Amino acid sequence: MIQPADIREWRDQDVVDEQGRKIGVLEAIYVATSTDEPAMATVRTGLPTRHRLVFVPVDDAVVGPGYVKVSYTRSLVKKAPSLGMDDVLPAEQEGAIFQHYGKTYRSGPGGGRQLARR
Repeated sequence: MIQPADIREWRDQDVVDEQGRKIGVLEAIYVATSTDEPAMATVRTGLPTRHRLVFVPVDDAVVGPGYVKVSYTRSLVKKAPSLGMDDVLPAEQEGAIFQHYGKTYRSGPGGGRQLARR
């Protein structure tokens, strides 16, 4: 699990799947608004002129020298809901990210967002 103090250190590190295959580069961490614990990461994927950000849960992530290993296959992550490099995650799309990974989605405190970018 990525610890909150480590987030800045792992930005721009390779993100690899459970078999060590590179998925992309860690762009940002999203924390759960109810706990302030890391919940999702955005991973920069695609061709240099057509980058996009895909979401992947970091609940079981393992950090190594120069990489962050997630417990999902590269193909599943690359099919996840995505954003353009300069886009902001709309609140109504949060649920689709959790559904893609078979996770339960609960809105944040007071019915607000569950995810906040750090």
